[in-house]
Amino acid sequence: MHAPDGFINAPVSAVAGLAAAGAIAVSLRGARRELDEKTAPLAGLVAAFIFAVQMLNFPVGAGTSGHLLGGALAAILVGPYTGVLCVSVVLLMQAVLFADGGLTALGVNITTMAITTTIVAYALFRGLVTVLPRTRRSMTASAFVAALVSVPASAVVFTLLYAVGGTTDVSLGKVATAMVGVHVLIGVGEAVITALTVGAVVAVRPDLVHGARGLRQRLKLRVNGELVDAPDTSVPEPVPAAARSRRTLWITGLVTSLVLAGFVSFYASADPDGLEKVATDHGIDKKAEEHALADSPLADYGVEDVDDARLSGGLAGVLGVGATVVAGSGVFWVVRRRRTDDRRTDDRRTDDRADAGSPTDVSV
Repeated sequence: MHAPDGFINAPVSAVAGLAAAGAIAVSLRGARRELDEKTAPLAGLVAAFIFAVQMLNFPVGAGTSGHLLGGALAAILVGPYTGVLCVSVVLLMQAVLFADGGLTALGVNITTMAITTTIVAYALFRGLVTVLPRTRRSMTASAFVAALVSVPASAVVFTLLYAVGGTTDVSLGKVATAMVGVHVLIGVGEAVITALTVGAVVAVRPDLVHGARGLRQRLKLRVNGELVDAPDTSVPEPVPAAARSRRTLWITGLVTSLVLAGFVSFYASADPDGLEKVATDHGIDKKAEEHALADSPLADYGVEDVDDARLSGGLAGVLGVGATVVAGSGVFWVVRRRRTDDRRTDDRRTDDRADAGSPTDVSV
């Protein structure tokens, strides 16, 4: 659903850009509360994984394909504020390095693909896991439903932006029907990927699923056919064991992302995605503009001067995963460091107030 430059006029694109910038500023502050020593490294990995899976377009019928948006997955695993940042990092890398999604349309894409999907999915997921039994199956089912709904919700927001700032004279009813219809189908694929990933993380490290925190009922996992309580995350794990476990999960996730982007992506569907198909069929793309970085060395997810298509795409995918994990990890390290600095400042202020209020010995 990467909108290129020209689909939405300049004033609306500018307003969307300001709204996206404001949401990112709020998310930077909110992420300080979500990120800790366990989830900060995971957040960079989530961004890289989303980048990799977005390269895997899957067919949804009628010559149309879809790909993961990632907002639901990121929000459930690392929190809604951090989720917005994860998807925004991915969109920025795609626009700047791979000429995917217009530069002036970046605000539109962040609004539809990062902000909308994250908010809708997280609200729905939390609502479902609050009322359903705390089992791995119910967690997986909740992730499925949340992801499924988030994709057509994103299509609705794009349609609203098009209604206000569309650059072509196309019936709004046709655009809305086509966008929502095809993105419901794409949402099924999004839901499957999200549910499988969340279920896999819950199975090995349920404490890393942010969306399941703060609930009174303990999560139950099925072990040897019996439901047992998941480990109590309020009791600190032995530090060396916890560090090894997180390191193993991180390495596994990174290797998986590299394999998906560097190898599996070659077998992805070549059909246009939902927005491209709707734009072509209904004439929305009449005023689409060429990307300002269309001549970049990695444009269109290929490496310049590498003639072999498989090698070119694989190298581009690997480079994209590497760039995204570095950029994402850097952002989340800074956010995490700011949280630590804020805590130290608060502790010093508390100590100063305590010292000021303590009785003073006076010798006579």
